[in-house]
Amino acid sequence: QVYLVESGGGLVQPGGSLTLSCAASGSIRDIYRLGWYRQTPGQQRALVAAVGRDGSTEYVDSVKGRFTASRDNAQNTLYLRMNSLKPEDTAIYYCTADYGLGFLTDRWGLGTQVTVSS
Repeated sequence: QVYLVESGGGLVQPGGSLTLSCAASGSIRDIYRLGWYRQTPGQQRALVAAVGRDGSTEYVDSVKGRFTASRDNAQNTLYLRMNSLKPEDTAIYYCTADYGLGFLTDRWGLGTQVTVSS
């Protein structure tokens, strides 16, 4: 299993954009799916987007058309491009891996904070 480190968060105005990165400690080429979760205070982490080994993507309804998840197997990095950001996108964003039996949710990195505010 690889270790994943998130980066790229920050403060952005509503309507703005950010790109998050998730760097892996080893090869991601054979990982079944990679995913982005987010968590707000008092809430459980929730899946936002996922990228399959074949590049296929899935998104939660609230971010469809605004977020784009992608993976660069050569760079061992997962990305999340976020456009048209809204205040409700404010959260800590985490990445994790699915080796075929579901996303691993018992071990998390530090995440990266995204704050959408004017």
